[in-house]
Amino acid sequence: MSAGAANAIAQMPNALWRANEMATCRTSTLPSGFTALDGELPNAGWPKSTLIELLLQQAGIGELQLLKPTLSTLARSQRIALIQPPHLPHGAAFHGWGLRPESLFWMKAKSTADALWSAEQILKNGSCGALILWQNNIRTEALRRLNLAAQSGDTVFWLIRPISARQDTSPAPLRLALRPAFGGVSVDIVKRRGPTSEETLYIPLPDMPTTRHIQEIEHAPMDQRAPAIAAARSIPTLLV
Repeated sequence: MSAGAANAIAQMPNALWRANEMATCRTSTLPSGFTALDGELPNAGWPKSTLIELLLQQAGIGELQLLKPTLSTLARSQRIALIQPPHLPHGAAFHGWGLRPESLFWMKAKSTADALWSAEQILKNGSCGALILWQNNIRTEALRRLNLAAQSGDTVFWLIRPISARQDTSPAPLRLALRPAFGGVSVDIVKRRGPTSEETLYIPLPDMPTTRHIQEIEHAPMDQRAPAIAAARSIPTLLV
């Protein structure tokens, strides 16, 4: 780069984001509870009012454990919505986290369209502090609608998708790929407002088992699939 070009870039307004610098989010953020992860997220935390994608190698690898600190903070005064979780919510798990039963509800929509519509309404009306939506297949247009809906409120919004969607086009400003790791989870920053991240993060999760055998035993009650006839409902007593 020439000296003239470097000087021109240096004189750009501070509000203009430079691709080699970590962006500053206009919306507020909540700490993730993990120093290593916060150090790689713009504004050092999960942003509100935006679409965050978590791309999983498989379900049940610690994704909710990763969100536990933030969910625990929000649940003190706000509700947490779960739409289309792959397994039945398990009361003892969230109760053990100290979450209030009345602060959570889950929905098992009859169709993808119903699930997306419900998510949009929650994001727009601001009824929940956090929303987690599980979707295996979702079109780019639907992603745009969800991102726009998120911008209209103050909700922390995570969309959980398969890691195979990593190469798909997405309007989400923040995308993370998660894989299982010994006693925790490995995280790749696929997309963020800032410089490209080349390093894989290891996030230790204290409540995660450290061997496959223990994982199979301890997670057996949590890995029961929801029956096909399950209808949308609130859960004052059932927690994930």
